[in-house]
Amino acid sequence: MTDGQAPAALRFAGVAKRYGNHAALAEVAFDVMAGESFGLAGVNGAGKTTLIKCLLDLTAPDAGEISIFGAAARLHGARARLAYLPERFMPPHYLNGREFLGMMAGLRGSTYDDAAARHMLERLDLDTAALAKPVRDFSKGMTQKLGLAACFMADCDLLILDEPMSGLDPKARARVKHLLSDWRRKGRTLFFTSHALADIEEICERLAILHGGRLCYLGAPLDLVRQRGAASLEDAFLATIGEPVRTHQS
Repeated sequence: MTDGQAPAALRFAGVAKRYGNHAALAEVAFDVMAGESFGLAGVNGAGKTTLIKCLLDLTAPDAGEISIFGAAARLHGARARLAYLPERFMPPHYLNGREFLGMMAGLRGSTYDDAAARHMLERLDLDTAALAKPVRDFSKGMTQKLGLAACFMADCDLLILDEPMSGLDPKARARVKHLLSDWRRKGRTLFFTSHALADIEEICERLAILHGGRLCYLGAPLDLVRQRGAASLEDAFLATIGEPVRTHQS
């Protein structure tokens, strides 16, 4: 970072993590700029969730540094500017939707706004009756929408979403994309993982591909397609991780 330049929203510098003999992450280094929509892609076990856990101080990296808007990620205050939705989101089953959103507002030091909650649920295509319904009776899609509602209502500088479209039907996916577009227009930062490369291609200016715990691509989705001479981002991804690409036949 040069003098006078704003710090990156996220900076991963030589991040490494081992579990026994397995290298989950090996010297991972890249920046996510403030206001950028950034995708993280990779097969299962590539290291995506481990990287996010290191970022959120849920596990300690064995080497390297991570910063959030210039502050060390291990500092509690550094995470005050972000909202996070895990891949396997499981809110407390004994709460109803309103109680969960109220709890999340309280943790942020703010007050629950019922009108704002109803508006957000409507935007996510979640029936507002869910506010009075026990979370234990929610479907997978309803649960995911509730978690997304809490993240968007946090109105923070950085969203970290791990497979945010999981369990959503096509209508809800479209609604979430509209909300993410609004997020970008406000100049906020988005960092998310997805197995749906089409979502990354549509939403993100840049992506990083992890494979075997190592960074094997960093740049714009379209640039990867061009570099690989591929017919699609999926084919370019397969070529990048060393997998055979299916021959396209007319």
